[in-house]
Amino acid sequence: MNKIFITGANGFVGSHLVRELQKRNLNFVAGTRALYGDICSQTNWDSILDGCDVVVHLAARVHIMQDSSIDSLKTFRQHNVEASLNLAKTAKKVGVKKFIYLSSVKVNGEETTKKPFFANDLPAPEDAYGISKMEAEIELLKLHEAGIFEIVIIRPPLVYGPGVKANFQRLFKIVSKQVPLPFGLVKNKRSLISVYNLVDLIITTISHLNSGGKIFLASDDRDYSLVDILELMAKVQVKSLILIPVPLSLLNFIALILGQKAYANRLLGDLVVDISEAKSLLNWKPPYSFENTYLLNGKNYD
Repeated sequence: MNKIFITGANGFVGSHLVRELQKRNLNFVAGTRALYGDICSQTNWDSILDGCDVVVHLAARVHIMQDSSIDSLKTFRQHNVEASLNLAKTAKKVGVKKFIYLSSVKVNGEETTKKPFFANDLPAPEDAYGISKMEAEIELLKLHEAGIFEIVIIRPPLVYGPGVKANFQRLFKIVSKQVPLPFGLVKNKRSLISVYNLVDLIITTISHLNSGGKIFLASDDRDYSLVDILELMAKVQVKSLILIPVPLSLLNFIALILGQKAYANRLLGDLVVDISEAKSLLNWKPPYSFENTYLLNGKNYD
């Protein structure tokens, strides 16, 4: 049986992964700062990884809307590139067979227009976080050796589910208040992924013979408009949803005036991914819908 080591095991995705591994009686070590401290390029992983067959690397410096770092890209590179590479090199040295890296769809870019993002698209990251994830992918894939040390990269879009924070949680709270919302004319399309679907995909790649050396985009295999998302949030909370038909141009103008253009793009724009690679190579399909992602957890939206 594979012994799985997880970094960031107490984070949003990591905590859900730990619970699912426990349910499936799989052998794992939940890695947190209490075990390894702050991850950096000098972290000594030798004894920690001893006897492990698989590493699932979730820990990272994550994307934040307002980054106060003086040199944002340098900081992201230290955490997401240099620290990840040090971990992977040690893993390969001590005999780990598979290294699963949670990247981001931001490697592909910020929005789609005429076609969805594909795993083999030319990367086009636009911010420091996306650039650091792309550079980490490039360096990690250089370490890949089929049957010896296999690299797997997963690029999810926005991940939602019980315990999610930031803007998604704020939307849930706004919907719960049943106030009129000005999004009745928004007809965008965005790919999202339930944290349960992402965890299922990660576990699938652990043992699947076709996962090594591959990049997989991930989603629920359906695309949501903002209206779809709001309707689903209202449905699982048993609330009424009141939508006002405000022109998209006016919404974008207001966002620009308020200095929230980037947030408006994420809310109102398109970002669609193609997951055919994961479906065909891994014979995988997302088992969870938006509704049962929340109802499975006893209607916990926080």
